[in-house]
Amino acid sequence: MPNPPIGFYPHIKRRCLQVATNVTEQKHHVTRETRGKNLGLCRGFRGCTVWLTGLSGAGKTSIAFELEAYLVSRGIPAYGLDGDNIRTGLNKNLSFTPADREENIRRVGEVAKLFADSGVVAICSFVSPFADDREMARKIHKDAGLKFYEIFVDTPLDVCETRDVKGLYKKAREGVIKGFTGITQEYERPQHPELVVNTDGYTVRESTQLLVTLLEQEGIIPRSLRDVDQLPELYPSEASEADALRHEAKSLQALEISTVELQWVQVLSEGWAYPLRGFMREDEYLQTLHFNTLQSGLDVSYRENHSVPIVLSASAEDKQRLEDASALTLNYEGQAVAILRRPEFYYQRKEERLARQFGTSNPQHPYSKQVLESGEYLVGGELAVIERIRWRDGLDQYRLTPNELRSRFKELNADAIFAFQLRNPIHNGHALLMQDTKRQLLERGFKQPVLLLHPLGGWTKDDDVPLQVRMAQHQAVLDAGVLRREDTVLAIFPSPMMYAGPTEVQWHAKARMNAGANFYIVGRDPAGMPHPDKQAYPDGNLYDATHGARVLKMAQGLDSMEILPFRVAAYDKTASRMAFFEPQRKDDFDFISGTKMRTLAKTGASPPDGFMEPQAWKILATYYQNLPQA
Repeated sequence: MPNPPIGFYPHIKRRCLQVATNVTEQKHHVTRETRGKNLGLCRGFRGCTVWLTGLSGAGKTSIAFELEAYLVSRGIPAYGLDGDNIRTGLNKNLSFTPADREENIRRVGEVAKLFADSGVVAICSFVSPFADDREMARKIHKDAGLKFYEIFVDTPLDVCETRDVKGLYKKAREGVIKGFTGITQEYERPQHPELVVNTDGYTVRESTQLLVTLLEQEGIIPRSLRDVDQLPELYPSEASEADALRHEAKSLQALEISTVELQWVQVLSEGWAYPLRGFMREDEYLQTLHFNTLQSGLDVSYRENHSVPIVLSASAEDKQRLEDASALTLNYEGQAVAILRRPEFYYQRKEERLARQFGTSNPQHPYSKQVLESGEYLVGGELAVIERIRWRDGLDQYRLTPNELRSRFKELNADAIFAFQLRNPIHNGHALLMQDTKRQLLERGFKQPVLLLHPLGGWTKDDDVPLQVRMAQHQAVLDAGVLRREDTVLAIFPSPMMYAGPTEVQWHAKARMNAGANFYIVGRDPAGMPHPDKQAYPDGNLYDATHGARVLKMAQGLDSMEILPFRVAAYDKTASRMAFFEPQRKDDFDFISGTKMRTLAKTGASPPDGFMEPQAWKILATYYQNLPQA
């Protein structure tokens, strides 16, 4: 009698034997340690396999792909091996008999081992109903010295049936599909998995976070990359603690700080510059100046993005007076605002700082001028801020901290937060860009994208529109419904403006990332300005208009944020509205420059219909027309 075909005896499980002879395992020249040093943004060997098992419809693939996206966005190589995808390619010659199921898992286990050995986190999502098969996959990794994590997605059968998007349960109940796991074939529950996840009543993100926590505990994900729920703030939450700081401040020698330095105190104290906990010491300053990053705590394998020095200046006399102090008080206009602990004084080489931060040491650059006029020394140390910084200018309700913004996004059930920064008034071209970004996010499957409209609220140069005017103008845009209040959060970003181009735009993105944003819209020449020497470059600008966006896409340490390129908008004369520029009909478009806009406003002329919301224009025009009297 001829041998029966494979799968003829479905109740008998076969074991796969080594058939090929004269085979010798070949050793790689590249060690795992070497791979770890050179693969991904997040250095260190992190290869392993995460094996998700559970019934069809349990949520395995959703969690696997969410985890894959989480890891890759943080610079950790990862790849999802999905059951359906494998069966349409590598294993398309296998059926669903027990023997073929075993071979399916054996092949996947071997492939996952190769991924893991290469330094990749292999994320496998397979029903894999038999305990022996899963144990075989584990042994393949154990024999190779690789970590293997079995994740049981324990979703009840009735819940899985309600999610029957493929109609498989229905066909199994009708008898069309034979041997369907959970209906006519038993699922052998894992007895000792590394983690049990129940997706019933939980979002995909919440379920995935359990895996993230496990991988953090196992050292696969460095602690520096974890999603911090609550950023540490450098001011006390209790009045008694503030009173104790005030009392201590009176006993210390004091250093007077400027308005811009007080703005930096606010930035540091609220968590925008996390993980910084005070003004930079010299090592932190050098890392920022030369690498645009900071070493992340004790984990030398990962560097946080930080592109701009946050420093406090001191004169030679201040240094001589204070350098032996264990702590000193920072005063603003004679009032104690913070205590600087373990101060470290170091010399400020101003030309080096300017050349590296701004690409020029021209004294007419507005922020460079401040640096040149500051003290000869810098002083770093940890900050204890006496109380939250308030400006009492009628706008403090808009100065939401990163933690407050995160809470607000949670209240709005946001599943995507896209940030847009302006230091100028909003025209309808800006609104078009924000509206189009929301449309794109909805098309990508997000249900509740929320806009963080986040104008810069710190120091700006004298000819920029003041914050009070910009906020009134932004409110008018919201009042008119140009942007929806229901999914827009208008808040003030407290940082001073430095006009440092591609260097500064990294800081703007990193700070918004700390506030919970995961998408960032970057425009032309962000943080740029005309060159103080108009003849220096053909275009007259200090920075190339495209470099900001290009640098952001390559910057290290911005791993959890996607950079959205700016589409150029101009006034479409044929449609009497702002529209995305189309080069093929360039004569139909008018680029209304800032200079032209200011001229129209000052002279009382109106812009073309559709350029800016009328009430918002009125606010802007009133400001410019009253400017000479001011």
